[in-house]
Amino acid sequence: MSAAEVADFRERNIYWIDDWERASRRGAVADQVRFDREWGALRAYAAERGVRIIGDVPIYVAPDGADRRAHPEYFRDGVVAGTPPDTFSATGQLWGNPLYDWPALRRRRYDWWTARLRRTLELFDLARIDHFRGFVAYWAVPEGARTALHGRWCRGPGASLFKVLERELGTLPLVAEDLGVITPAVEALRDSLGLPGMLVLQFAFDPEDPDQNPHDPANHRENRLVYTGTHDTDTARGWYDSLDPERRGLLARELERQAISEREPWWALIRLALASPARISMMQVQDVLGLGSGDRMNDPGRASGSWRWQLRPRALTPALARRLREATVAAGRT
Repeated sequence: MSAAEVADFRERNIYWIDDWERASRRGAVADQVRFDREWGALRAYAAERGVRIIGDVPIYVAPDGADRRAHPEYFRDGVVAGTPPDTFSATGQLWGNPLYDWPALRRRRYDWWTARLRRTLELFDLARIDHFRGFVAYWAVPEGARTALHGRWCRGPGASLFKVLERELGTLPLVAEDLGVITPAVEALRDSLGLPGMLVLQFAFDPEDPDQNPHDPANHRENRLVYTGTHDTDTARGWYDSLDPERRGLLARELERQAISEREPWWALIRLALASPARISMMQVQDVLGLGSGDRMNDPGRASGSWRWQLRPRALTPALARRLREATVAAGRT
């Protein structure tokens, strides 16, 4: 690569590139320049074919990452990130990421978050903002704790952050990951910003919440993205295999109501997602392939061993492509 290409990249990314270089190995800037060039070519290739790319914005950063090193004043001491007890773990999830000092960030007009999101929107057409409820209130766990059980809720920045982001960046092409302990305040913030939320079919078919569950297909709305499952859930096949008879019965009745008939339950779930009124229907490639629990992406109850799954060469066949296209056409989503 030329010196001019490197200089241009440095100028466009002046807010963070020097911090990244100091925290990384030799050649880190060159790696970033190559990635920027190749990713730009991929995006252009996709755009020419009408394909938009959805990215992800993790709410927190790595404990020993470049951002924490460069801006220690933007992070709290003595506490780390996590979530309270939930369906994934009776002792909560202890993530261990540094937590933001939101008043400090607000005093600087959220400049770090503005730069972060500006870079994100250079890379993607749409971005899912992780742990959206953490912008209303977040779970702070004492540093050194063995579990997240004894954390407490702390107030987040709320709408003030997003007002600054909108003023600096314009309309925000974001999706709110509104899963977990969702309160009316979280829903109000999402709706006031006009952000689509998420629906997960694996969270539907709950006999204890038959009417109010937003994930139930009968309660789906247009301004949402519907997923067969997420990176934190089992695969559709593994999920179905673990269902008790009552939940299987609720799923069977919904499939019958929508006249969906498939030999494999995971493909029935895919067709159910495609039939939703939600604006975008998403399915994991593990579900398209019909893979079991051993191929799930992440197990939130475990501190290690996740995020290692990779798509095997030639796993996606022309026959699968035809089947997915047929289901997409039948649902009127082309």
